[in-house]
Amino acid sequence: MNTASASQNELRAELDGYPLLTALRERRSRRMGRGMKIPGGALAFESRRQPRPLTEDEEAALVFAACGITGHALADLSYGRGEGGGIMAGLVARSIASGDGLQTVALVVTNDEATYLIRRPCEMPATEIPELIELGKRGAFTELYRRCRVKLKAGRATTPTKPLFNINANKWSAHAPGTSYFLPVNDLTFMYINGLLEILNEHTGTFILDERNNFLPAGLSKFSRARGGHLESDPHQGRVATVRQVEQFVSEFVTVEQGMMLQNLGLMAQALGLGGYPNFANHEFAWFQALDFRMQEMPANRYVGAGWLPSLAMKLLKRNPKIPYPVGLERDGEILLKPFCPPHYETMSEAVRAVVETKFGAQGLFRSEGPGSAWKDHNGVVQTITPVSEATIAAVTAYCEYLWARYGRFPVYMPPYRTVLGFQACHLDADFYDKFYHPEALGETQRKDFERQTR
Repeated sequence: MNTASASQNELRAELDGYPLLTALRERRSRRMGRGMKIPGGALAFESRRQPRPLTEDEEAALVFAACGITGHALADLSYGRGEGGGIMAGLVARSIASGDGLQTVALVVTNDEATYLIRRPCEMPATEIPELIELGKRGAFTELYRRCRVKLKAGRATTPTKPLFNINANKWSAHAPGTSYFLPVNDLTFMYINGLLEILNEHTGTFILDERNNFLPAGLSKFSRARGGHLESDPHQGRVATVRQVEQFVSEFVTVEQGMMLQNLGLMAQALGLGGYPNFANHEFAWFQALDFRMQEMPANRYVGAGWLPSLAMKLLKRNPKIPYPVGLERDGEILLKPFCPPHYETMSEAVRAVVETKFGAQGLFRSEGPGSAWKDHNGVVQTITPVSEATIAAVTAYCEYLWARYGRFPVYMPPYRTVLGFQACHLDADFYDKFYHPEALGETQRKDFERQTR
């Protein structure tokens, strides 16, 4: 790691005194790091400075901004029967908001020396959470970083830079020496099932149709009110949705959480005087292969849900390659990321029950102390929260089992894990900006960092 930087105490003092409004005004995507080269065009430039990797303290500050543990979620909702409070599935807060307190986005950090997964609160022992919260409050970001990370591999994880693994605009800077790359990884399965437990209950009563199967009910026929069930199948009541609509909502909801992570990374990079910018990571399997996720594969016709005629044509024309997709992350026999679907559960029924257990099981969120909460009377609150009904669980199970039986995966439009954008941070080469830009292109923090790196 680079040592030509502020000490941990100096760094903390600088961050404590840095104004939020300045960070908002001066945050920019700045790409040209030390040692980089733009090969052509009006901004062609080759840095004569040697790359300088980020220090561990700088990486730790960026990780804290992206997903640092900060305390407990307030979860200030109505917990009366049918009023929605029970949708919560996590009570530990991070530096970004998260739907239902799920913290669905994990973070991977990769640099020249190593690649790490930053464990989310749900993957940490409940007994450790109070200590981690205290580290965050004290600004002990480096210790918090060390406590939460798991080493995935030595050295940098990289993906191909050619389209469509990347886009041409990023080729010149991708995986450059001295940079640190922060990759948010979206888990769609927890949010999906937890959301289904809310929309397929007796109080919301949504009815879901499968648009790829002639808009027939997605395993929910017997639960419609027309057949004596609790789901509203009359489209005039505004409670009918399609599988695609539901999955698009889940994907967008999780991706918004990732967006907040990327924004915080940009603001922290500005405060530290580092370069940094969000960039393309939207490939269905490239990053997961680079990180050695557990992968499965499926013929393209089944992966996209093609009907029998297109499937036949794809096979006859030999245009039916096998598509790999991620189903979890394991290291040395330890499961680090586990989606709520097979192969980690025998059936989707088991996966649904597992989500319910995280909330209402004996050691669940609403039935135990767990990692605690912001409520003065934690036990008094959680014991009053009504559990999910068996009718709701049955409907969610029927829907999920239908999708798995018909399409062989969950979700059916996307893999369980997804990457969209990453964030690459570096020490900037001010020579480039002085040559091509007005002075305000770099702020005081960038100038200070550049001077520190050139001593």
